[in-house]
Amino acid sequence: MVERDGLFLFVEERIDGRLVLNQPAGHVDPGETLQVAVIRETLEESAFTFVPEAVLGVYLWGREGAGLRYLRVTFCGRLTAHDPHRPLDEGIERVVWLPRAEILAGTWQLRSPMVLRAVDDYVSGVRQPIDRYEAMTREGLLLQALRL
Repeated sequence: MVERDGLFLFVEERIDGRLVLNQPAGHVDPGETLQVAVIRETLEESAFTFVPEAVLGVYLWGREGAGLRYLRVTFCGRLTAHDPHRPLDEGIERVVWLPRAEILAGTWQLRSPMVLRAVDDYVSGVRQPIDRYEAMTREGLLLQALRL
């Protein structure tokens, strides 16, 4: 989650043939910590270098009847650089900066309810220390939780 002057960083991505709005997001590769993964995924999806400063929250969501659940750890932080010539990940159409009000207006299809929840947590001032989650990753606790 990155906010600048009341605008939030999002990516518009194509999922199953439809355009949806999401924060830069992805998966933790083998051997990565959460912090390394969020830096890599933000760069790959937005061409911005991200410096994580806190964790907003851990969100669990799944589509009714789909049999899949998603666990999302959302970080907030700042950007230090942008490479406008860097190609974005496959499926990412473009980077957009939007105010919360525009998300609430419903003109955008959100990838999941976690997108707006993270914005709302950011606006309300929720922040948690990163080191709490890094320890879980190093000790394999978070990965064990994902297998449950």
